[in-house]
Amino acid sequence: MRKSIIDPLLEFFDLTGRAIFSFELSKRWFVAVMYGLVCHVIFSVSVLSMILAMFWGMSQSFGKVPYPWSHIANLILLLQFPLAHSFLLSSKGKSYLLYFAPKEYSKILSSTTFALLASIQLFLLFCFWTPSNIIIWEPAGSIYILMCILYGSSWLLLIWASLDAGAELQSGALGWMSLAQNKAPKFPDMPTIGLFKYIRQPIYLAFALTTWTTPIWTLDQWLIAGVFTFYCYSAPKFKEKRFEKRFGQKFVDYKSNVPYMVPSFKLKK
Repeated sequence: MRKSIIDPLLEFFDLTGRAIFSFELSKRWFVAVMYGLVCHVIFSVSVLSMILAMFWGMSQSFGKVPYPWSHIANLILLLQFPLAHSFLLSSKGKSYLLYFAPKEYSKILSSTTFALLASIQLFLLFCFWTPSNIIIWEPAGSIYILMCILYGSSWLLLIWASLDAGAELQSGALGWMSLAQNKAPKFPDMPTIGLFKYIRQPIYLAFALTTWTTPIWTLDQWLIAGVFTFYCYSAPKFKEKRFEKRFGQKFVDYKSNVPYMVPSFKLKK
């Protein structure tokens, strides 16, 4: 079969198109996998560092800033998480997340970059805190065992609440998995199942409980617990404003029937 004079040109464009498509596919997969890998590794390390650091009452870490500068360094480490975390959740702050990923994938990866940045913040706080070595309370015997059980239960409660809210979103998997599948992220609906049937903010409550159930109490742990409890109580109020704007009457009805953080044990007639 004789080829026309345009056939070689069409073949060239066909091969070029396939090469470009193959390159874009490979690039997208590479970016997705790398962001997912980095996010989940740092997420795991940060959670582990938090568990261990608070288990010892913030008395064991890599922070070695000399006194009195250690107080300033610790204060910066402590405040950087709630301040930056709240800012990045705001409408203005979300735009800054786009700078932490390739431009063409930045919107899809925004939930992954958010989880990644939050993990880095927690890692810095709990790994580089400079201990004061001022012990307030160190239980022994059965009381120590009880506190360990309470501490472990608080973390299990936090995991449970996170799963109820959507594990992919909470862990940062939603962004990179959506990019790998070349689709827009589908954010979970307003959570109303599991622990969310009893209180509206179980994640923040469980997070606060992890800071108050540690087996060893130091002045450092007391400071951590105080600041994070204030944050866990106040920050969700801004979150609920965003939910009310997004879900409208559905959230208003949910809010009127479900308590904020303290479960209601009233019997329904």
